[in-house]
Amino acid sequence: MNPNPGADPHAHRYRSVLDEDTARARELISQMGSFVETAIQCATTALLDGDRTLAGAVVTGDIALNAMQYELRDLCFTIILTQAPVARDLREVMGIHHMASELERMGDHCVGIGRIARDRDDRPDPERAADITAMATLCIEQVHGMIDALTARDVARARAIAAHDRRIDDLYNRIFHAMMTVVAVGQIDPHHATSMVFVAHHLERIGDRVTNLAEDLVYLETGDVEELG
Repeated sequence: MNPNPGADPHAHRYRSVLDEDTARARELISQMGSFVETAIQCATTALLDGDRTLAGAVVTGDIALNAMQYELRDLCFTIILTQAPVARDLREVMGIHHMASELERMGDHCVGIGRIARDRDDRPDPERAADITAMATLCIEQVHGMIDALTARDVARARAIAAHDRRIDDLYNRIFHAMMTVVAVGQIDPHHATSMVFVAHHLERIGDRVTNLAEDLVYLETGDVEELG
């Protein structure tokens, strides 16, 4: 006998399926984050070491990240169509879907660096190499921290991570102005200088997208829209 005759006998099963699907979506986000961390490291290593084989692997390897995004997108659509989530559940599904798009775009920025590394016939000078290394390290730390914050549902940490994006912006501005200066006095080929600026720009945009992830997490957990950039 049903102790609660007014209750939906299928509600518990639906809740269980929804929780399982949402957990799988979060797992995919974590996998995408780990992939992006590796792609940042490989792309910048390829550039700094002049490793065209590694650069090519970054470019072609992006298909795996895209596949994860497609799987997560389909999972989110399936949840919405078959389980009709509402309120916080719907907000979580839509937030995770947007996070996947941001991570996929970070992968595109890594591809951009990989293509530059593949096409260059020289290596950055030591000072620029140090700046690029610092930017890449910060980007990896930011991505890793945000995935941890998502797993822990830690809004305070997400806000703190977004606040650290200024360090990446400062390095980008340093590289940009340095390259413009050496081009102006004829110390470097303009094409090579431009390529370094584009590398820095790709890393700077990864940092911006981490901030977008932080905003997504705040919205997912609180329902509030905050500008953290």
